[in-house]
Order: sequence, then structure tokens, then C-alpha cells
Amino acid sequence: MKKSFESKMKQSPVIAGVKDMAKLENALNSDCEIIFLLCGTIFDIKDTVKKAKEKGKMIFIHVDLLDGFSKDITALKYISTEICPDGIISTKNSLLKAAKSMGMLTVQRVFIIDSLSIETAVKASQMINPDAIEIMPGIMPRIISKLSSSMDVPVIVGGLVSEKEDVTTALESGALGVSTSSSKIWEEKI
Repeated sequence: MKKSFESKMKQSPVIAGVKDMAKLENALNSDCEIIFLLCGTIFDIKDTVKKAKEKGKMIFIHVDLLDGFSKDITALKYISTEICPDGIISTKNSLLKAAKSMGMLTVQRVFIIDSLSIETAVKASQMINPDAIEIMPGIMPRIISKLSSSMDVPVIVGGLVSEKEDVTTALESGALGVSTSSSKIWEEKI
């Protein structure tokens, strides 16, 4: 599944970041091969994952942002067995480790705010060994280059990506994928 994830990112590097369920249909009908679901509730998440899979999309749930679920391993087990996303996104190391042990793909989300956070991101990535790391904000070419050359996992960037130029700059800087909630970018040919 990891090879498929990386292959889909190489084929279609723009990842639809859905932070409003009203835009889900746009994401499902876009050329994006991967969806990062940044919203949802205990009531709609299973149906959302099913719709994405019916469209042939890979879908990752940002478990830190789900309503109605606790942010613990029991909730993660339920998500893994009953909802069956391709993977999860989280800032929580314990959830990422648990998800890996359950066979889910993992995307570690980190916020880069200073030089210490760069070092912390590299160390955490080495400890957790996620399938990808998403760095935010995604409009820092020099930092993207530094992190992508320092890690053994694919780098995805997100946050503040609002123009096609942001995507191409991030990809040229070493990112394998770019997550954005801008539906106009979902339709761009990159």
C-alpha cells in the first residue's frame, strides 16, 4: 500500500485537503488521487470514506480533527476496523505508532516555526518512521529542501498553499506531494 501511496503522489502530487464537507464532492470529482480529510464526525466519516474509495481515491483521516471520537488508541482501532481509511494524519506520535501497528498508512503532521522544530521533526520522523511527513506551512522552499534531503520518508507540504506557483515551488524544492484546501488548485494541471 505504501508503494501505491507514493506512486499516486508522483502521478498526481496535489492532495485535496477537505476541511469543509461542502467541498467533498469537488474533491471526489477532481483529478486528485489522494484526499486528506480534515473534518468529519462520528456520524459521517464512514460514508465519506466509502464514497472516496468508490471513486478510486486514497483517503487519509486527520484523526486529531474528528468530532465525536476521543483521541486515543481505542478510537483508532475502531477507525481502522470499521471505517477502513487508507491511513491517518496526526501530530500525535502515539497514534501514529499505533496506526502503523494496525497496518494503516501514516502521515505525521508537523508545524515548522523555528530551527528547533526542524530538528524535532527530523528526530520524530526517525523514531516513528511514518509513511510520509507533512510540514506546515507549505510555502517555505528552503526549509522544504532541507527537510526532504534530511529524511528517509516522502515530504508532503500543506498550509497557506493557495496558488499553482506555491505547488510547483514546493515540488521543485523536494516535496513529493502538496496538500491544499484550495479547490481551484485541485483542478490545475501540475
